[in-house]
Amino acid sequence: MSAKGKVPASEARGKAVAGGSLLAQPLVGPSPGRAVGYLGLFVLGAVVGAAGTLLQGAWFPGGLLLALGGAAGLFLGGARAVGTRAGAVAPAAGWMVAVILLTASRPEGDFLFAAGVGSYLFLLGGMAVAVMSATLALTRQPDGPAVRLGK
Repeated sequence: MSAKGKVPASEARGKAVAGGSLLAQPLVGPSPGRAVGYLGLFVLGAVVGAAGTLLQGAWFPGGLLLALGGAAGLFLGGARAVGTRAGAVAPAAGWMVAVILLTASRPEGDFLFAAGVGSYLFLLGGMAVAVMSATLALTRQPDGPAVRLGK
């Protein structure tokens, strides 16, 4: 600690200062292994989105529920596997990219999404499932005796 009562930046980096905020810490990117895991979840989300696009149109009520259930399972499973909300966001982003790309019609006039109730339920339901999964994801809790107020 310096004479002015401030902690030098070299001491404050990497650990919480007594009475300080953890929000003041520098942002650090994910480790290479975790980044590969997020990329894998992104690709898996794109695959589930493409499969759900085909499935929801093939069998209307059951296919829609199966596609949304598969997406929900992937989003929640990714969050539980990684232990962060980013584990749910990565496959949701892949799902969104695949679904948006498959929504566009081709110059020949072919399309995968018809203008019907099932397609809109799949789009909006998938987005709602992604938000719910990211919200319900279990995140790490701080350790130690200082986490409880008044003790």
